[in-house]
Amino acid sequence: MEERSAFDTERLVHTYFKMALPVVFSMVITLIYNLADTYFIARTNDAVLVAGVSLCAPLFTALMAIGNIYGQGGSSLIARLLGNNDTDSIKRVSSFCFYLAIATGVIIAVVMRAFSLPILKLLGVSSQTLLPAAEYYSVIVMGAPLLILSFIHTNLMRSEGMATTSMICTVSGSILNIILDPIFISVFGWGAWGAALATILGYVLTDILCLFFVLRKSKVLSVDIRNSHVQGNELGQIFGVGITAAITNIASSVCMILMNQFLKEYGDEKIAALGIVMKITMIVQLMLVGFSFGGVPLFGFLFGAGQKEKLKELLHFCTTFLCGLALVESLIVFLTAKPFMRVFIEDEAIIADGAVMLRWQIFGMVFCAIVLLYTCLFQASGKALQALAMSLSRQGLIFVAVFVIATIIAGYQGFLMSQLISDAVSAALALVLYKFAFRK
Repeated sequence: MEERSAFDTERLVHTYFKMALPVVFSMVITLIYNLADTYFIARTNDAVLVAGVSLCAPLFTALMAIGNIYGQGGSSLIARLLGNNDTDSIKRVSSFCFYLAIATGVIIAVVMRAFSLPILKLLGVSSQTLLPAAEYYSVIVMGAPLLILSFIHTNLMRSEGMATTSMICTVSGSILNIILDPIFISVFGWGAWGAALATILGYVLTDILCLFFVLRKSKVLSVDIRNSHVQGNELGQIFGVGITAAITNIASSVCMILMNQFLKEYGDEKIAALGIVMKITMIVQLMLVGFSFGGVPLFGFLFGAGQKEKLKELLHFCTTFLCGLALVESLIVFLTAKPFMRVFIEDEAIIADGAVMLRWQIFGMVFCAIVLLYTCLFQASGKALQALAMSLSRQGLIFVAVFVIATIIAGYQGFLMSQLISDAVSAALALVLYKFAFRK
């Protein structure tokens, strides 16, 4: 059992890596199972099947966003409550987030099931991709409450300092998914339906393990329904931070839909290439996300305890470290773009298109690192307005504006360049917001 001493503020870098590395490892395993889904689907060399599953990626991201409302919003508040040593409030907040996530998941599943065809059309399906997309969609929707719930305790346990325990839960579900993918997709021949089912079953295992560890090991988290209530200011803090975190995922889904809609006139092969590219891009992004979000409990603890100088010291180290990591990773991916694509598919046209897309996508990863880190800092310190601004930037309003202007001016070339330009503008915005938010 990780004790509160996990927040050792005398050895900031050591404590940061102690908190962040389990998150990064979880992210790596998550990346592997995401790539496994794409790999076994793409190895069929069926561009329509690959495109159909890729079109549903924004749906998955949107459900993650809902889970992060309560997961990240609750964990940010709990980390600050730990800094104030308010364990009674932590029990109420954690229980509230748990049950509200379940209720939200059920409501969303019902709505998405009732409006399945309009939503699929919004995602950009064509007459050719409708069948595989509908198969994948139907399973994900049925498992929506379980998927949303998985983001609650994996976040809340990290806020208590139980980063390794949270990692065990996430990794276990991901490994089950990886095992089931080839069985369901290739052996049983279930295609898109099998890929989705393997994903949901992985989240079921994560949910079960999380509940077990919270009941048996946590000293402050609770699932007591009698204690599942919060005060008005606590609710405001949960939603203030949580919704801004969710907007990041929702905005990412909107941007993916926008790009897929743009590529429809270029054919399913381009959509298939983009679907594979976005998965490969996660190799770089998830490492950055892991190290950024891994520091959130420590950021929140230091802010809640009023240790502002140590917070500034930690931020300086994290900025230098993450920018260096992003540079190294993006260089590797840039030089190996075609081999990466060839791992997933043997269609030379898709490989050629995907290699160009991939290089443009990873050009701005240093800027992306800054955006991720400072967004996490704003969320951890409860600065909801700044977090909201960042959530609406890189893959939100700034991206949409850049994308529309760039594609009007330069067409397909503008499509390729839009993420890089958006990343650079968003990073500049992050630094400006930090200066104003922490100038005292």
